[in-house]
Amino acid sequence: MKIVGKVAKRIEAHEKAYGEAKYTPDLYLDRMIYAGVVYSNVPHGILKSIDISEAENVSGIIKVATYKDVPGTNKFGVLIKDMWFLVPIGEKIRFEHDAIALIAGETKEAVEEAIKKVKFEIEELQPVLTIEESIKDEIKVHDPESNIAFHKKIRRGEIDKAFENADLVIEREFRTDYQEQAYLETQGAVAYYDGEIMKIYASMQCPFYVQEDVSEILDIPFNKVDVIQMETGGGFGGKEDVPSYIASKAALLSYLTKRPVKLIYSREHDIKETSKRHPSKSHYKVAFKKDGTLLGVKVESYLDMGAYSTLSPIVMYRTLTHAAGAYKVPNVHVDVYGVYTNKVPCGAFRGFGSPQVLFAIERVMDEAAEKLNIDPWEIRYKNALEVGAETSTGHKLEFSVGAKKTLENIKKLSNYEELKKEVEEFNKTNKIKKRGLGWSHIIYGVSLGAGGQHLDASNSEVHVFPDGTINIMFGGTEIGQGSKTAISMIVSEILGQKLEKIKVLQTDTFIVQDSGPTVASRTTIFSGNAAKDAAEKIKNNILEFLSDKFDVEKSDIEINLGYYKIKDKNFTFDEIAKMANDANVKLNESGWFKSPKLHFDMENGVGEAYVTYTYSTQLSLVEVDTLTGKIDVKKMWISHDIGKAINYDGVIGQIQGGAVQGMGHAIMEEIKQKEGKIITDNFNNYIIPTIKDIPEIVADVVEEEFPYGPFGAKGIGEPSLMTAPPSIANAVAHATGKKITKIPISMEDII
Repeated sequence: MKIVGKVAKRIEAHEKAYGEAKYTPDLYLDRMIYAGVVYSNVPHGILKSIDISEAENVSGIIKVATYKDVPGTNKFGVLIKDMWFLVPIGEKIRFEHDAIALIAGETKEAVEEAIKKVKFEIEELQPVLTIEESIKDEIKVHDPESNIAFHKKIRRGEIDKAFENADLVIEREFRTDYQEQAYLETQGAVAYYDGEIMKIYASMQCPFYVQEDVSEILDIPFNKVDVIQMETGGGFGGKEDVPSYIASKAALLSYLTKRPVKLIYSREHDIKETSKRHPSKSHYKVAFKKDGTLLGVKVESYLDMGAYSTLSPIVMYRTLTHAAGAYKVPNVHVDVYGVYTNKVPCGAFRGFGSPQVLFAIERVMDEAAEKLNIDPWEIRYKNALEVGAETSTGHKLEFSVGAKKTLENIKKLSNYEELKKEVEEFNKTNKIKKRGLGWSHIIYGVSLGAGGQHLDASNSEVHVFPDGTINIMFGGTEIGQGSKTAISMIVSEILGQKLEKIKVLQTDTFIVQDSGPTVASRTTIFSGNAAKDAAEKIKNNILEFLSDKFDVEKSDIEINLGYYKIKDKNFTFDEIAKMANDANVKLNESGWFKSPKLHFDMENGVGEAYVTYTYSTQLSLVEVDTLTGKIDVKKMWISHDIGKAINYDGVIGQIQGGAVQGMGHAIMEEIKQKEGKIITDNFNNYIIPTIKDIPEIVADVVEEEFPYGPFGAKGIGEPSLMTAPPSIANAVAHATGKKITKIPISMEDII
């Protein structure tokens, strides 16, 4: 390889390091006005009246919009349109940040003053605030429908026989709480409608979602809605469907005023309105033989969707398919339910419904190891997947299964046998502080899987200019994960141009075809393969031209990094591009990649759930102060099978960042609410890890190449977080002797 798999500088590093990158708040258009939102501020009720007259009279106010001003549909929803854009009079308020009105003004100050002057009356109703209350169905969030809105299941094997034949059965209930994405840049959009084209600039993970929603709300066709990706300061799932809500607000006000409108959320409004990781309640019953062999897994799991379904049914699919973990298990019986409550809607978050259940099954594996007197590593290795084995959904694995290699890798990297002795010795000599080791071993289905095959395709455009410079635009988005660099490296590898001569343009829905969302660790496979396809076409065009010009076989032309060697003479790529352009060679190509067809029985949850899987192992060392309950994560050893690392440094960075975010979920981050209202609405009281909390991280990769990935690559974005919570929870349990059954683990849980 010329560049793939090597260390490369991020292509947008200079702009970001020097503050030159343009984010949505940096954008200013001539005659731009500012927007704000009027919220319900009650979790459940009926909107009886709205009076905007006083707000309209505030100096500097241009427009106050209500549901009456919406020209098209007034509902949101990826699968089910159950969420009001602007709540109409006579309809239900379902959570504290339901939007009632929008305001546009010349200054932010005028908008803030006008927000206070919008008068509205709400008949308050008793809210549904817990999973238990929701299941009772005594108070309906969406009349007259049941609060239990969705159900997905796996029925495989004979679960009752598994329990009859078991030497050990472990039965436990587990809970996980919210997690806030805590992206550095809050949600925001700038919209400008000139009477013909609606242009939207925003911080997003899927510009195509925004294009569709704005088109429906304004009742204008797709070819009049141009959505352009701005530099995005983090997403972690929180900028998948949510930007549609923000962009549509700005778009409506611009549509009504014919002026550019900027709407940037404060941190407080962002936390209160936007989606979170789903809280969960899961009941596990798991059967083992006395040698540690897994016989059966039975799960009943409830996800708290909040007030609206958003992406919950899709999240539930991943909860379902990951509920039995990364193991060979012939008998599987899983039920996953999505329930409504009068709280903030939940949706996409890095891991997408799998951290909740992977925490549970990994805690069960540790407890089984303890009861059977088997080392926690051994019980995982014994049940780990390999080529020829079947996943919990019955997907027979034919290639790219590095599960056991990640386990072997961490055992070696950590010097595990000696490490155990060191921890044991520390605990003997320390009365107050105790140390513990915790394993986790997980599976992650890459991309959207059988439940989202209709979205699993991607377009990329590659253009070689006469001076040898190259522009790329792909259908995914750069949200800080390094996709611009990885895809540039793929194009560089194929065409032979140096990375510094390649530029990636921001995604524009008027130029690239709908390529689905930047989620599910799919960008490298899908946008990368599409860019590879386009680059291969250009390479073939160039080689055919050079073959004729120099009277050589195409196979005799040697492509190196920065130059081509033809008949013992070197030509720079810049020279090659000039020659080809002057000869009218086609140097601009479109690439396309779509998912291989998956066969999956949705009724029984059996079959090929995903195109491929990553496998990951983590060992964590923690130190717990048994008097205060403080947990200190000392060190993490992490190994991921990702197929092929396109940009090795970028992969290691993803592993480190994900592990720290997962650590936050395990022991720090907690959304607190009072009577359905979020009270931890900024980073003063919603605690996330800082640089002082980051432990030593030893990260490494296993490369079991995926034949359908670009150069064998799979993905790393999601699984990098998912190993940390169960590993840390297991380490805390080891240190304290307590049965940890919920995350985040509080100091009170310890003492």
